[in-house]
Amino acid sequence: MSDEQARVKPSGVWATAVGVARVRALETEREDALFRDPLAQAFAAAGGLWPSSPLPDDEAARRRRLAVSFSIVIRTKFLDDLLRQASASGVRQVVLLGAGMDSRAFRIDWPEGTRLFEVDTAAPLDFKAAVLRQERAVPRCERISVAVDLREDWPGALAAAGHDPAVPTVWIAEGLLIYLPEDAVELLLARISGLSAVGSRMGLTLGSRGVIERFGTDAAPGSAASMWVSEMPDDPVGWLAGHGWEADSHTLRERAAAYGRPMSTPPRREEQPGGLISAVRR
Repeated sequence: MSDEQARVKPSGVWATAVGVARVRALETEREDALFRDPLAQAFAAAGGLWPSSPLPDDEAARRRRLAVSFSIVIRTKFLDDLLRQASASGVRQVVLLGAGMDSRAFRIDWPEGTRLFEVDTAAPLDFKAAVLRQERAVPRCERISVAVDLREDWPGALAAAGHDPAVPTVWIAEGLLIYLPEDAVELLLARISGLSAVGSRMGLTLGSRGVIERFGTDAAPGSAASMWVSEMPDDPVGWLAGHGWEADSHTLRERAAAYGRPMSTPPRREEQPGGLISAVRR
């Protein structure tokens, strides 16, 4: 049986990872792209999302889709920069939680000795592996897939795969926490903190306050927004300090302007603490 025949069709939360790949593929085609992801189109095509579907006719749905796509582009650039900064500081251990179709193992120039762990359930990892074989993709670091549900004993699975909690790690949870209830978010962060040596780094994306009301209330069944369940705390910096992290919070608008891709619409309300988080373990 060929990889294409054996490939499991994306479904549920992990299907949103293919949608993220579609957005990254579209960004990669731009002359002024904020990043290049040469594998994104292959992931999107394998999941049936390439060529890209036209924008919805409904104006509200169209605005929502464009807003979500824009946020994916900005957060990708933000976390790319964070990972490069962590590498420059000497961190050689990377963990991508809910890795989905993330291709950073293949598209970032990692320093020698970098070990990158991709943690996700078996279905998306198997789907991804089939596409990577098809594309004959070669990682630029030691890449280790860890098939485990984040609701289970993923720290044990990560340890069995070779993660060393005694040395610094850079953790990425991109587009993940918004799908988890608050108690699961707290448990995830407690587990991350327990596995993080001093000097570890972390990059998080959090659902901004009110995003579920604005995007999820009338979201189509099965869409990403229909599965969102949690937003960031009122004080994300203080929240992370309670877990032993020194954090900085950035808004999407702020980072977009810094990247030369400013948002064209004025803020609809007073700017709240942002959902793009960088943190250091002290």
